[in-house]
Amino acid sequence: MHEIDTEADVEISKSQRKRESHALRDLGETLVKLPAKQLSTIPLSEELRDAIELCRRINSHSARKRQLGFIGKLLRNTETDEIQSALEKLLQQDRQAVQQFHQLEQLRDELIANGDDALHLVTDKHPDVDRQHLRQLIRQARKDHSAQKPKGPRALFKFLRGLDVE
Repeated sequence: MHEIDTEADVEISKSQRKRESHALRDLGETLVKLPAKQLSTIPLSEELRDAIELCRRINSHSARKRQLGFIGKLLRNTETDEIQSALEKLLQQDRQAVQQFHQLEQLRDELIANGDDALHLVTDKHPDVDRQHLRQLIRQARKDHSAQKPKGPRALFKFLRGLDVE
């Protein structure tokens, strides 16, 4: 029997090539959907960057699909490890921002539900906070929340977000 020792001797199946092609095309589509500011942080060749910019301007579905295919072809000829890691870093930052947003929402809801009893949740983390102003915001948020008005809870959230940014 003949054993295959090297990776060069192993032939990649047509299905595997298609899966890899679709993965690169999906990567290209992800890059096209990124905001310009985030895209500028990803290491791309000039040709690939131009193809992505062109794809963003295309309105026709079929032309856009062809352009995404072209981007996938360009990616096949590119080392994508750096692109993947930069994209993963951006996605991780987005996930952290969403998580932080949810934590602030939970804190706001806790303050509205428990009032001054939950004040320590903020003062422990931010001892220099203006307690009187925070209490006023909590009271107004509780009042507006019971009246189903968004103004008070929104103002409290903005205040908490401002503390978190500092």
